Amino acid sequence: MSGFCGFTNEIPGGGNRSVIENMMGRIAHRGPDSSGVHTDSDITLGAVRLGFLDLEGGGQPMYNENCSLVIVYNGEVYNYKELKAELAAKGHEFSTSSDTEVLLHLYEEYGEKMLTMLRGMFAFAIYDLKSKKLFCARDFFGVKPFYYSIIGDNLLFGSEIKCFLEYPEFIKELNPVALENYLTFQYSVLPETFFKGVYKLPPGHYMLFEKGNLSITKYFEPRFEPVEMELEQTVATIDDAVRESILKHKISDVEVGTLLSSGVDSSYVAACSGDIKAFTVGFDYDNYNEIGYAKKLADNLGIEHFYKTITTDEYWQALPVVQYFMDEPLADPAAVALYFACKLASGHVKAAMSGEGVDEFFGGYNIYKEPLDLAALTKLPMPLRKFLGRLAAMIPFAIKGKNFFIRGSKTVEQRFIGNARIFSVKEREKLLKKPTGNYPPEQITKPLYDSATAYDDITKMQHIDIHLWMVGDIFLKADKMSMAHSLELRSPLVDSEIFKVASKIPTPLRVNKSATKYAFRMAARKYLPDTIADKKKLGFPVPTRVWLREDKYYDKVKEAFNGTDAKLFFNTDELIRLLDAHKSGKTDNGRKIWTLYMFLIWYGEYFGDTA
Repeated sequence: MSGFCGFTNEIPGGGNRSVIENMMGRIAHRGPDSSGVHTDSDITLGAVRLGFLDLEGGGQPMYNENCSLVIVYNGEVYNYKELKAELAAKGHEFSTSSDTEVLLHLYEEYGEKMLTMLRGMFAFAIYDLKSKKLFCARDFFGVKPFYYSIIGDNLLFGSEIKCFLEYPEFIKELNPVALENYLTFQYSVLPETFFKGVYKLPPGHYMLFEKGNLSITKYFEPRFEPVEMELEQTVATIDDAVRESILKHKISDVEVGTLLSSGVDSSYVAACSGDIKAFTVGFDYDNYNEIGYAKKLADNLGIEHFYKTITTDEYWQALPVVQYFMDEPLADPAAVALYFACKLASGHVKAAMSGEGVDEFFGGYNIYKEPLDLAALTKLPMPLRKFLGRLAAMIPFAIKGKNFFIRGSKTVEQRFIGNARIFSVKEREKLLKKPTGNYPPEQITKPLYDSATAYDDITKMQHIDIHLWMVGDIFLKADKMSMAHSLELRSPLVDSEIFKVASKIPTPLRVNKSATKYAFRMAARKYLPDTIADKKKLGFPVPTRVWLREDKYYDKVKEAFNGTDAKLFFNTDELIRLLDAHKSGKTDNGRKIWTLYMFLIWYGEYFGDTA
């Protein structure tokens, strides 16, 4: 695991080495064990390393045996031993026992076709010193980040955007279109980031840069292809895949721990991990503290358990540093909890496993039940559904069943853009001083729905979340919060072999009226008590809506909403109206307020007076 950065060609006036060293300094938290630089007139590369395999010989940048190729790489390839044996049989010679060197030899042997052979999480750049071609790639599901920007004739790239700030020709400018869509999705959803001209390489894609020309190609597309399966067979297949994946993800020359909540996902991972350290955090509110559940499970499993109660003051004090490490604003309150969980774990281990990805792969979110709940209404002709929806919308007050008819009057493509829909288009136009009107939510999701026309509605929702929510929210916070503490976070349930199993499961064995991720829960029951295996999906409960009704934190947010930065972007009277309505208890605007406040915190870190 590491971080990397680089740029093509020479900087006008020279100074490539000092620039790359400054860029590396911005991401030093990703790799405190070692660092290295390659620089010539065509390419400059920098890497900071957090060592796990071949601690002595796995340094980066790394060269092949004749120094014709050089690589910088972030991630872990879990099938590298099998690939290394295959390459050795073809005559390749290795001087280290690292997975980094395996990538170099795979590229020598197979070129771009190497990517489909990998199993793991990765982002890397390989430069051919003879042909002057740069080959970059990002893993199947986007676990590891890759950012890039074209500046003049040069390509600038790296593991985190913050390192771009050290490049002399980079102009720091806010992308207003990213802000507008963030207000709806709660995360940066567009290919172009909050920094104008900086882009994310999409998951499952590779990039070639040669003679000033950039091309991007998709090499992997996750597809659901369910087959007829009996429950018993499905459960056994899931369990075999989970246990095998966990073993692969424990491969390391250092100790690997696990993050543990009271939910089925992390509990299943912990239960199958053997003798391992587990880490849990909770809050100083009874209904927002899972430590007791996790401790009881850890005791039953015989796992060494470490835990921390996050105080309210600690949480709020951490907001600026969390948003700084995030690179782009994220309004998921669980990101801060993860920050503290990773901090706790980093005091004991260099790597930890977690349970991300299960909900998207196996159908775990409660919202996935919606097509089943609306079935009686969605069977009606669409004109009748729309008529009933209009009638319900005309009711001027909240009443049971109103939202049922409104949502039932829409197709899944109209209802669902992912796990979060914070502000509607009309609401954000009212909030923003200068709305751009670019990329309404349905325009962003349309290409994904177009590629999923053969799916049922539940599978369509999973398809949307795998491509948007999982990448933009789940993996963003997992990577940035763990790396903030020089901790590698591994997700054994986000694995190409795990997805092969999940993609074959019939929809009723993923989501039915009795449970979400039904077959997965049945597999977990082999190791967990029913109370854990059957526990309803909660996410990571954070008491933000409670805090925002307390004077101390209401005043803190109100000050920001009336501040200079807020006035640059928002009609601040609308912000105060949302805040006051929430504090009075008239409505729950907690998520909306938090989304706005997190942007202002982030903006202050990157564009404010003390940035």
